[in-house]
Amino acid sequence: MASSISFRSVCALLVATLSILVPTLAVDTSGLVQATVGGQTVWVRDNRRPSLYTGDFGDCLGSSSVNVTRFDAAYYKDNMTVLFHLAGNTALKNESLMMYIGVYAYGENRFDLTFNPCSANINSLCPMNADVPISANGIIPISQQDVAGIPPIALSIPDFEGQAILRIFSNSTQAEIGCFSAVLTNGESFSQPASVGSILGIFTFIAVLSSFATAVYGESVPVMRKHYAHSLSVLVVFAVWHHIFFSGALSMNWPSVLVAFWSNYAWAGGMIHTGTMQNSIDKFIGSNRGNTSFVGAAGVGVLNENLGGGYDIHTIYKRTVFPNVLNVPGLMRRAKFNRVARHLEQTLAKRELADSTDGFGWYGKPVPEGLPLPGNYSGFAGTLGQEHIPASNAFMTGFLWFLILIAIVAGSVIMFKGLLEAMVKIRMMKNTRLVFFRNHYLGYTVIAVLRTLFIGFFMIIFLCLFQFTYLGSAGPIAIASIVFVIMFVGMFGIAAYACFYRVKFGNHASQPDRLNVIKRKGAPWIGLSRASSNRTQQEGAVIGSLPWWAAHRKDSATEKSIHDDEDYTKKFGWLASRFRRTRWWFFVAWLVYEFIRACFLGGASGHPMTQVFGLLVVEFIAFIGIIIMRPFEAQRLNAIVVYLLGFSKVATVALSAAFDVRFNLARIPTTAIGIVIIVIQGILTIVVMIAIVVGAISSYMSVMRNREDFRPRKWAPLREKYFNHLDKAEKDVKMAPPAPEPQLEMPEKPKGPYFSVNSIKRVAKIEDEDPEFLAEITGEPSGSQISLPAPGPSRQEESSNAARGRRSRAASIQSQLSLSSAPYGARVHRASWSSRDFSEHSRERRYTVGSNGPFPPDGSGAPSPAPYRGSLDNLGRAGSPFTGRTSLDRDNSSSPLVLPRTRPSMSSPRASRPSLSMLERLDSESVITAQQRTNDADPYGGF
Repeated sequence: MASSISFRSVCALLVATLSILVPTLAVDTSGLVQATVGGQTVWVRDNRRPSLYTGDFGDCLGSSSVNVTRFDAAYYKDNMTVLFHLAGNTALKNESLMMYIGVYAYGENRFDLTFNPCSANINSLCPMNADVPISANGIIPISQQDVAGIPPIALSIPDFEGQAILRIFSNSTQAEIGCFSAVLTNGESFSQPASVGSILGIFTFIAVLSSFATAVYGESVPVMRKHYAHSLSVLVVFAVWHHIFFSGALSMNWPSVLVAFWSNYAWAGGMIHTGTMQNSIDKFIGSNRGNTSFVGAAGVGVLNENLGGGYDIHTIYKRTVFPNVLNVPGLMRRAKFNRVARHLEQTLAKRELADSTDGFGWYGKPVPEGLPLPGNYSGFAGTLGQEHIPASNAFMTGFLWFLILIAIVAGSVIMFKGLLEAMVKIRMMKNTRLVFFRNHYLGYTVIAVLRTLFIGFFMIIFLCLFQFTYLGSAGPIAIASIVFVIMFVGMFGIAAYACFYRVKFGNHASQPDRLNVIKRKGAPWIGLSRASSNRTQQEGAVIGSLPWWAAHRKDSATEKSIHDDEDYTKKFGWLASRFRRTRWWFFVAWLVYEFIRACFLGGASGHPMTQVFGLLVVEFIAFIGIIIMRPFEAQRLNAIVVYLLGFSKVATVALSAAFDVRFNLARIPTTAIGIVIIVIQGILTIVVMIAIVVGAISSYMSVMRNREDFRPRKWAPLREKYFNHLDKAEKDVKMAPPAPEPQLEMPEKPKGPYFSVNSIKRVAKIEDEDPEFLAEITGEPSGSQISLPAPGPSRQEESSNAARGRRSRAASIQSQLSLSSAPYGARVHRASWSSRDFSEHSRERRYTVGSNGPFPPDGSGAPSPAPYRGSLDNLGRAGSPFTGRTSLDRDNSSSPLVLPRTRPSMSSPRASRPSLSMLERLDSESVITAQQRTNDADPYGGF
């Protein structure tokens, strides 16, 4: 029962509450309007974003008699209405007017309306008086027929290119007395500096930190340079950003999509808008703001008669219909817009203007003088107009921000040193960490500032030359002249001194040379080569040549890589450290290239064809030259600069030629070409961002190179592979392709008569009758010695003694060579002999030496004198055939020596006296190695 009462009570309370709220909600419709969405009528908020609306506006007449402070219109597709606001003042008195509003999309008239403000209930303009402020607004219902000229894609495409033009005519003079142009947009845009620009800035900051970390970590200058060279270069990052943004410096009529896209990179070019800075520059410049039309843009406060295709005064005042315009209060209308005109007469009324406090904030503001007209994006002035920076303020804005950047860089290095010292004091960091940087922080500060100047060289030179071309006030021109001289003379002077220092103190000498243009088999089909380094090339491969020079070391034996020169790296490493060992001078070529680009972009402003075709030639030559040289030591930098950046520059300049006003290309194809450029430059941006992430990882590996416990551990193999790559790239040696394996080719058979030896028959010789010689050539063990038949034991006993190991050989490797390695029939001799060998030999074969020579004691009755004991020198003194000391007694001259018997002569099988020639030959051959004897022997056994 209690539960049911409680439930009923809750239901009653809900019903009572809803009964109170529902009438309230049904009645409260403030801030809501009815609209048709999807065929159904719904309530929508009146402060919703319109489908199309106007933004900033400017004076397009230059001498308007009407000062308009508020001009906006908004088109709502959901309820088919146009909201209109107008506010201003004038100095004219009692002037009746005619007004014209035209809407243009992609260069074509899509909607126009001519009306009399008196018939439209705009009392502040009927007539117009100096003491009555101009104020009018209203809601104009329209039909589908009225907006049939606006394509549906215009409501969703980014950076819709449209203009709304208001023209005011005086009925008394039938002349234009006021003209105001407002940009028309749908709210979708590629211009997102708050998000995209911030992301690019964060990635750039990561690249700066990664590069700085590799430059300060370590103690060995060559090792630090090696790791610094393979981190992502900040120079390359800014080269990409500058290329993208300063592409808008060409004096072309750019599509709105390109200018909006480039605005995300404006911060990299120093074009950052701040109200305080711009006001200070305006006071410094004064009223002389130059002429934006000279650089291709239609400026604010300048007469633009052909804006929107111009106008026909006879269309505004149709005398055949209204013979006396001054006395006709009716609405001047065009036939196809009768319905719009009638609604305008009925709905426009005098009331307060809607603004942001009323919920309507979709309107722009009047732009100051010096800016191009909203909706006009021609030249560098049109690119700067997206940032609300006048072209006259471009140099001073970029120069001031560059000075701020230099101060930030120098202060950051000093602050980092102070932070390290503080961490050491409070023991948060060991005193041995970053000692090299802490001891040389002042040098690092100077190098950081010089590196910043090197990176900003192109930007500053371009802005100076642009200021010279644009002219304007004398103050900015004087400052630009001073800055130009400092940057040009300073940077080229330092670069020249760096080259001179290397040649002078690097033990180099310079000599004249020729630079040859040669043909190549593959792309790019042409190449550059010095004559001194390619003397053997064919003359037909040389297309042409230019005078050049070559530097070489005076003493090639003491040649040392430039990157191993610590003194040079400390002084000029900020210029040359990132380039290859053989391309260390590339910083000079880079400065020349950037200066020529700045001359065409800044110095040739207002001459679009000169800019386009001149830059196209420069970029193409630079593209081919950098491909050939591949100057950077790191492959990532070569991939970005050599291929992607070079291709983007050539493609951007080539495609930009279509935007020249003389070609009168329709705006829709122009927008399509602009989107192609955005895709190319967008891909380049994505690749650079990926390279920054990869460079941060590689820099982390470089900083942690001394850590054995590397985290994450799964990256350890990748780190070792990366370090091996650094060592290989540092040498800058092109690996030669492996030599092809030699192929044996049969000799070509002579075509005429010839002589050849196909076989040979060996003739028997005298030595074949000697059994010991036969034993030598057949490979028996005794064949390795020169011996004669000995008395006493038989050959069977000798064989048994040899088997028991009674015979020894000298401990020589050559003496252990097998006979099987010698050619057939070669006589192998002992490589070296000692007295020990002869003593052992004498115990086996006892020979005696007498007056008649050695003979065996075979029981023949011949006397047997005592064996001779002593060295070979003693033997010579005793009347022996030996006359001096030989190599036979080098080990032990006191050992007993028994002379071997000689080979039997032709007349007697057993000679009675040793042959002198035999002993001399034995002495001379004892110092010849067995291998030499093997090579010199007759393979057929002859002598």
